[in-house]
Parts: sequence; structure tokens; C-alpha cells
Amino acid sequence: MLYRQVVETLTHGQVLARFGHALSDPVRARLLLALREGPGYPADLADLLGTSRQNLSNHLACLRGCGLVVAVPEGRRSRYELADGRLAHALGDLLGLVLAVDPAACPSTEAEGCC
Repeated sequence: MLYRQVVETLTHGQVLARFGHALSDPVRARLLLALREGPGYPADLADLLGTSRQNLSNHLACLRGCGLVVAVPEGRRSRYELADGRLAHALGDLLGLVLAVDPAACPSTEAEGCC
């Protein structure tokens, strides 16, 4: 039986929504920033971010699913890196933005849909 890999074609809106989902969690955002500096191994990344290996594994799976990171097999280990070098540049551009935040518009960080 032959298996065929299905590559999903996403609209620009869907791509941005996936990127937004990836950045919506503080651990995933910090993980992307760590990988922006260079590839890493899960155990080292978990230590760096101060999270459990299981939690980090779940976040890496999410970022793989969003198409933002890839696992590169190295013997019995896997090294993780950004899926495309342009992501490092895009993250840098996002960090360079100056955002004006109106605290009255979002009084609670727990509010639905609030940034």
C-alpha cells in the first residue's frame, strides 16, 4: 500500500491565525525566541525555559503542527529548529514594533479575546 503525504494549502488568513495561535502561549513564544537564537534539544530547551520536558514536548508538537519548527533527527536524539530562516527575521521584526497599549481597553488578562 502506498502512502501519499498530503500537503495542506492554507490561505494567508489561516497562516496568520496559526502563527497567532503559536504566539498566544507565553511558553511557545519564548520557545520560538529561543530557537530564533539557534537550534536546540528538548532537554536543554526545557531547562532554559524552566518547564517540564513533557510540557515542552507538547509545545513543540503544537509548533510542528503549525509548521513553524522542524525536528532534525540526530542518531537517537532530535534537534529542533525554526522551519524557515525567514521566521527568525519575522520574529525580530515583531519584537521591533512599538505597541501602544490602552489598559482600559483590556482590564483583565483573563478576558476572552483580550491581548
